[in-house]
Amino acid sequence: MTLDDERWMRHALALADRAQHEDDEIPVGAVLVDASGEVLGEGWNRNLAEHDPTAHAEIVAMRRAGTRLGNHRLVGTTLYVTLEPCAMCAMALVHARVSRLVYAASDPKTGACGSVFDLVADPRHNHRIEVVSGLLAEEASRRLTNYFRAKRGRPLLD
Repeated sequence: MTLDDERWMRHALALADRAQHEDDEIPVGAVLVDASGEVLGEGWNRNLAEHDPTAHAEIVAMRRAGTRLGNHRLVGTTLYVTLEPCAMCAMALVHARVSRLVYAASDPKTGACGSVFDLVADPRHNHRIEVVSGLLAEEASRRLTNYFRAKRGRPLLD
């Protein structure tokens, strides 16, 4: 991991805050950058706001990047996301040919990049993604936990 990785993950965490505070969505944020460090797309969970089960932060960021580039292939990019991608998002990363994935918190229920499943490492795919996990995981996990605790009327964690 690099200082740039931490900088981009902090940016993704700020996007997760926007998900929660602007849209009352589960606080997950994602930012996709190219090899030179230019932001190609970013987003946060928009499932509720857009009435779209596919509007996960990763998908929103990749859609914006694809539109910007005029291409569905996102070769040479790195996706930073605050929660381990699910199966849908993991396969979208493979199909888009994202080069690198950096995620914060593991998802013990639906994670598909190393915890419950490891779809991005499956040797049957014709594309491999470098995966870095755990960057600022505690911070991301606390946001998620507190979001759900607040929804249930339980005290927040420090």
